[in-house]
Amino acid sequence: MSTLKFNKVFNSFSVNDLEAAFNFYGNILQLNVSKLPMNVLRLNIPGNEHGMIIYEKDNHEPASYTVLNFDVDEVEKAVDELVTRGIVFEHYDSGPLKTDNKGICRGSGPVIAWFKDPAGNFLSILSEK
Repeated sequence: MSTLKFNKVFNSFSVNDLEAAFNFYGNILQLNVSKLPMNVLRLNIPGNEHGMIIYEKDNHEPASYTVLNFDVDEVEKAVDELVTRGIVFEHYDSGPLKTDNKGICRGSGPVIAWFKDPAGNFLSILSEK
């Protein structure tokens, strides 16, 4: 029997500009972001008591997958609000992820819309309702 015990689990992702990330997540998305020692940010997000770590990486390459999903009640209203804050949504014109003119996919899964942070990482807003 193993004696290994995990005290907490959290995830992290990289960006190429920590100040741009701090502004984007704190001011544009209006999330609770803390600056921590060692030049990292803690993204304090609802439903995740330990938050996420965002760190600057010189040779950062944007994630080719979605690093954060934000569950909302109404995707269309959230898209409209985020567009007023300067967010540009991704558009896909074929396949199962085809989006409408607002960038919203209404396929067989959850209603979802993708956008990128300043470092090029994919984020989404979705509704599982």
